[in-house]
Amino acid sequence: MSQEAFQFDPQVGTALDAGQPVVALESTVITHGLPYPQNVETATQMEAAVRRGGAVPATIAILRGQVHIGLTSSQLEYLGQKAGTPVRKCSRRDLPIAIARREDGATTVAGTMILAHLAGIELFATGGIGGVHRGQPFDVSADLAELGRTPVTIVCSGPKSILDLVATREVLETNGVPLIGYGVDELPAFFARSSGLPVDLRLDSPAVVADVINARRALGLQNGIVVTVPVPEEDACDPGEMEAAIAQANHDAETQGIHGPAATPWLLRRLVELTDGRTLRANVSLLRNNGLVAGRIAAVLSDRHSS
Repeated sequence: MSQEAFQFDPQVGTALDAGQPVVALESTVITHGLPYPQNVETATQMEAAVRRGGAVPATIAILRGQVHIGLTSSQLEYLGQKAGTPVRKCSRRDLPIAIARREDGATTVAGTMILAHLAGIELFATGGIGGVHRGQPFDVSADLAELGRTPVTIVCSGPKSILDLVATREVLETNGVPLIGYGVDELPAFFARSSGLPVDLRLDSPAVVADVINARRALGLQNGIVVTVPVPEEDACDPGEMEAAIAQANHDAETQGIHGPAATPWLLRRLVELTDGRTLRANVSLLRNNGLVAGRIAAVLSDRHSS
């Protein structure tokens, strides 16, 4: 890594040097996922949840062409105020462009995976991963390809439920990515607790998740792992209501010709409108919960390596 391109928050750098647990967090949820100021509040709460889990949070973003591994509160505020502006969403394709042009860039799941791996961070907490878009079988998120070639463990609430979950699951299988249900036998569906689709394996504690991560490392495999955690029950959306709202949102997107990178943030905003804010509450709740679970897994993994 070029020291000119990467800047580590002092707490994150110290933790990594000492072999202490660190959890990466993405930044597109700040610029493209939630409105201001709720985006900054949620990012701060998610970092606090990682700390409660026993790890150091490292929100990753590109600011004026420099990769930051861990953001200060003022940097989170700066990025949060850019919600709704044309900040570059940075996946693998976009990272060198944003750096070379000295732009601000918000890292997607794929972009965060790459930079977390380069920084030596194993655990990454987020809301949901991308996938195959409904009715658009060739519109496939770069997240799925990245999961097949970058050894980072993502703690999330499954693929975003606006997607074709069956097709997304098949692509993950093709790319050799195990889907783990954390305390559940079915794949969570982001806003709802279940999709009706099976996971590859159910695991019920941070220790057994750490066992799988260590086994992958021992084999030298370069694929990621997806640990799926359902949204807390008190904030979960009704599956039937969600399907109706998603169908309406997708119809609206088709009518307006919204496809590609713009589709996901547009659909998520439309769902907030169609559900009177229930999807927003679910999104914030699952983000906090996933940060807590990731922190706990990272803490166990770090203890194993230091003992």
